[in-house]
Amino acid sequence: MLAISPAFAQVSSGPVATPSTAVVTPRQHAPRRVYGLVPEHVEGNVTVSDSTNWSGYAVTGSSFTSAKASWTVPTVNCSTTPNTYSSFWVGLDGWTSSTVEQTGTDSDCDGKSPSYYAWYEFYPAGSVLISSVAVSPGNHISATVSYSGSEFTTTITNETTGKSFSKSGKVSGAKRSSAEWIAEAPCCTNAGGILPLSDFGTVDFGDDYTGVSGTNDATDSSVSGAISAFGSAVNEAIMVNGSTGADEAVPSALSSDGTSFTVKWDSE
Repeated sequence: MLAISPAFAQVSSGPVATPSTAVVTPRQHAPRRVYGLVPEHVEGNVTVSDSTNWSGYAVTGSSFTSAKASWTVPTVNCSTTPNTYSSFWVGLDGWTSSTVEQTGTDSDCDGKSPSYYAWYEFYPAGSVLISSVAVSPGNHISATVSYSGSEFTTTITNETTGKSFSKSGKVSGAKRSSAEWIAEAPCCTNAGGILPLSDFGTVDFGDDYTGVSGTNDATDSSVSGAISAFGSAVNEAIMVNGSTGADEAVPSALSSDGTSFTVKWDSE
C-alpha cells in the first residue's frame, strides 16, 4: 500500500524555532483532555481514567530525561471511516501539563484514501512532517524523546527501512512531569475540536511486538525502566467520546514484563 502525503500549510511559529521551509501539518497532538471523574478507578497499581483524545499509558514523576517506544504502524480502514485521523507516539509532558514534546506516526484517511507519515511536535508549536522517513503499514517504528541541558531531542526510526530523523529544540514552560505511550485522536478543526478517529484496528506497542529492546521505558529523577517499573505512578487512559462517553479506543493490560500493550479501536 502506498503512503499518501497529508495536506499541510507553511507555519514557523511557537516555542521551537524551525526553518522557514519546515512543513507543518494543520493538525496538532495536544495534551490529554480528561473526561468525567478523574481518576475513574484503580486496578492493581494502575490508575485508570477516561480521556477524549488519548488512549494508552503514562507514568508520572519529576525531571524526566527520556521516554522510549516502539510500535507497528497499523492499517486504517478508510472505507468505514473516511475523513478521519489517528496518531501513535511517544512523548514527555502533557498528562497534567500544558506542553508535549513528542514524535510519532499517523494513519489517516484523506477521504477514503489512506495516508501514513511521520512527524515531530513541540506543542504548542505545530506538528512538523518528517518527509525523509517514509511510513507504510506494518513498519516497525522506534522513537525516543530525551532531555539534556536545556533542550529536548526527538528521534524517530523506521526499523523496517533503516531511515531515521532527529530534531532538537527548547520548549518554554515544560514541566518534565510525565512520559507517555499513546494512540490519539489529534486536533484541531478551526473551532479547536478533536478530530474523528480512524478505524486503525489494533496497534501494538513495545518490545514484545516489535523486537526493539529497551521499549517501552522511561527515566526520571528516581526511576529508570519499563512502564511497570514506575509502580503506583502508572496511569492508563481509555479514549471515550466526549458527548456520549462511549469507548473509542481501549488499551490492553501491560504484558507480564511490563513493557508492552495493545490499543484496540472501538468506534469513531
